[in-house]
Amino acid sequence: VPQTDLTVLDPVLTTAYITRHHALMIYDQLFGLDEQLRPQPQMVEAYEQDGMVWRFRLRDGLRFHDGEPVRGRDCIASIRRWAQRDALGQALMARVEEMASPEDRVFTIRLKAPFGPMLDALGKLGPSALFIMPERIATTDANTQIKEYIGSGPFRFLPNERVSGARVAYARNADYVPRPNG
Repeated sequence: VPQTDLTVLDPVLTTAYITRHHALMIYDQLFGLDEQLRPQPQMVEAYEQDGMVWRFRLRDGLRFHDGEPVRGRDCIASIRRWAQRDALGQALMARVEEMASPEDRVFTIRLKAPFGPMLDALGKLGPSALFIMPERIATTDANTQIKEYIGSGPFRFLPNERVSGARVAYARNADYVPRPNG
């Protein structure tokens, strides 16, 4: 039973745990944490680091609840928005030279200075967690609440069935592709 009403739905705008729990149901993360709290690929199929360049390939078949595929540019926009309000994200962005998406399922982060906790940042669970949203939503200013709640996670949020203070409704995402082995 939640300890409070879900009043803020945007996981970038607040660090409230109730909002994070809501976000974990409708959004996916690039990396999830294993039982020892180590980042493991979730949306990411494979990644490599070559000096100051990190290259991430997304798993095949990832789709947002509106049917659109998850693309590298969605990840970049989500990282940028999250980083505006998160201290670890700000530390990451202070070291980023460039982020690019050379292919739909690929994005790269080129650093200008080393950043040891890269995977920890991209898989951060505690407030504020990094959730991947469609680019059109993630380009919303980080100090403005988003108006659409479209993710690629295991549940779709049903905003028309929400009753503030009494009910938050979700539907199982039939197209959800759980990460291999979990």
